[in-house]
Amino acid sequence: MTSFIPGFNSTLNPKAKFYIELAEQCSGLLQGQRNAVTNTANVSSLVYHSLLDTSVREGKPVNWVGFYLRDKANADSLLLGPFQGKPACTEIAFGRGVCGTAASQAKSVVVKDVHAFPGHIACDAASKSEIVVPLTAPDGGVYGVFDIDSSETDAFDDYDRMGLEAIAAMVVEASDF
Repeated sequence: MTSFIPGFNSTLNPKAKFYIELAEQCSGLLQGQRNAVTNTANVSSLVYHSLLDTSVREGKPVNWVGFYLRDKANADSLLLGPFQGKPACTEIAFGRGVCGTAASQAKSVVVKDVHAFPGHIACDAASKSEIVVPLTAPDGGVYGVFDIDSSETDAFDDYDRMGLEAIAAMVVEASDF
């Protein structure tokens, strides 16, 4: 499974090991299921509860994990998909906020302090940092984004980015969008 996460190897730190184990659990959830809603629902729940319940994130709790999926009726918009956490914004335009920026650029965005991010959309006032990973199609298009928020600043690092990018890639590979 370590080949799924570029940059992780057999001499791992605890956070890298955590993400390898989490990716293995995601793989099990995704096996034999192609429905994108089912897969994003299960992955958002697994990731949310796993990130809440791990010592490798001591002092950096998550308060929201979920997906925004590209609107089939308006390709420049993301609609709220399956998530765990408080109620969220229902629609986000490409290029707007952290989610819209990650979608329009088709690249991960890690924000140490959301209040310093131009155009940040405050769905939950308790969120202080955020990581958003695009769900990138094989042709380079974007199916949506995988969004994780924390109630603490500077909560996400390169291990989080690499681990969550690997999980997002697994969701794309396993799902029919």
